Amino acid sequence: MKELIEAIAKALVDNPEAVQVRTVEGEQVTVLELKVHPTDLGKVIGKQGRTARSIRTILGAAGMKLKKRFTLEILE
Repeated sequence: MKELIEAIAKALVDNPEAVQVRTVEGEQVTVLELKVHPTDLGKVIGKQGRTARSIRTILGAAGMKLKKRFTLEILE
């Protein structure tokens, strides 16, 4: 999952070398923390959060296949 989010984020941003994804394992949910360059934050979030919502939808669908729950947090 980490690689999936990393690949999507790197395709969206101008500074792909600044993309970092950290995994935080919980009891029921695995949280993926995405950190990008401050100038690329708007590109990852998108207008009215549409891009971020789409990434979360892909993450949810991929998680269903693995029978796990994932959430995405975009850090500043």
